[in-house]
Amino acid sequence: MENQSTGSTGVQQPLPNSTGVLVLGILSIVFFICYVCVGLIGLTLGIVALVMAKKANQLYLASPDNYTKSSYDNMKAGKICAIIGICLSSIWVIVGIIYFIVFIVIAGGASHEIFDAFDHMH
Repeated sequence: MENQSTGSTGVQQPLPNSTGVLVLGILSIVFFICYVCVGLIGLTLGIVALVMAKKANQLYLASPDNYTKSSYDNMKAGKICAIIGICLSSIWVIVGIIYFIVFIVIAGGASHEIFDAFDHMH
């Protein structure tokens, strides 16, 4: 018999987006590992996974009896993977920015030396 006060049938359902959070969290790590030079992809996927995890966690905490424990565990694992992916990707993006700045400074210094040498020749 259906519970009239909550509208719940007592049957637990998977937490919405729990699998999506897990997949995006794992992909944020995979894209860091496979495409190190493009850390922004892993960073973006990790952030999306965290936003989805926050919404799913709020749903679960509002009525934990409506959702399966396994889907909640998937969401938590995906959240952890997303945090790891964000950390790794963020470090790589920062390293990439520093590398780019150093490259510009070195290339800029080298170009001035080349232009100075060319001016002295004429």
